[in-house]
Amino acid sequence: QVQLVESGGGLVQPGDSLRLSCAASGHPFSTYAVAWYRQAPGKEREFVAAINWNGARVYYPQSIEGRFTISRDNAKNMAYLQLNSLKPEDTAVYYCAADQFNEAGPYEYWGQGTQVTVSS
Repeated sequence: QVQLVESGGGLVQPGDSLRLSCAASGHPFSTYAVAWYRQAPGKEREFVAAINWNGARVYYPQSIEGRFTISRDNAKNMAYLQLNSLKPEDTAVYYCAADQFNEAGPYEYWGQGTQVTVSS
C-alpha cells in the first residue's frame, strides 16, 4: 500500500501559478504510476495529468492546453503538479492518485485532496 498526502492548494487570482505536491509513504513509491485528478462542485471527477513510474511518459488531456506540468522525484517520494495561467474554471479539489500497474488508470490509491480556488 501507499499513502498519499496533497498540499500546496490555495486561493489565487486568474493568471497566477501554483505548485501542488503529493507526498507518498508506504510501499516503494518509485514503482507506482501517479496521476492528478480534480473535481469541481457539482461536476464529475476529471483527469488532469499522469506520469509513469520513472517519469519517462506523461499524459495530459487536451483541455489542459499545456498549462499544467506533472513531475516526480522518486528519491523524495514526491510528485508535483505545476499549475500555470490559472483560470476560474480550474477551481476544484485536486487529488493525487497512484497505482502500481495501471498508468492509464484506474488508480487504486488516493489522497484526501487539496483545494485550489481561482478568483479575482
